[in-house]
Amino acid sequence: MSERYAFILLNNKKFWNQLCRQNRTGKALHAFVRRGKVGPKKAELLLFYVNHPAKQIRGVAEFVERIIGDADDLWNAYGNETCLKSYEEYVNFLQGKHKVTFIRFKNLRELPVPIPASVISKVAGIGRMPRSGKYINKKTVNQLIHGAT
Repeated sequence: MSERYAFILLNNKKFWNQLCRQNRTGKALHAFVRRGKVGPKKAELLLFYVNHPAKQIRGVAEFVERIIGDADDLWNAYGNETCLKSYEEYVNFLQGKHKVTFIRFKNLRELPVPIPASVISKVAGIGRMPRSGKYINKKTVNQLIHGAT
């Protein structure tokens, strides 16, 4: 499990900002939506990498579970945990996909000092962040978080 201690999720600025707004209102559980069957199966932490234009890890949360299933079923069960504002926005986001992944997490915290891509590259050896995300070990997480704050 130590090699898969944390998982870096890619997020765009719009959805990251919506997620942060919800978190500040006191929402306890969140769900990150992915098209298809992707994302971590097991991890202790999730790190949120905001791509263009930031290219930074902006937040950390505790991984709860990954659920894969029918788009409508998952929306009905967990849609209120997503940062998506409506079912219509959800459908547009899915771009016609019927199998989706919901990555549930809790205790989201924004990092006081975001971790830039240059530090991620140096510490984790990740030159370009894979779209599907990336597992990293506990030692790397500690170097990233404590080296950046």
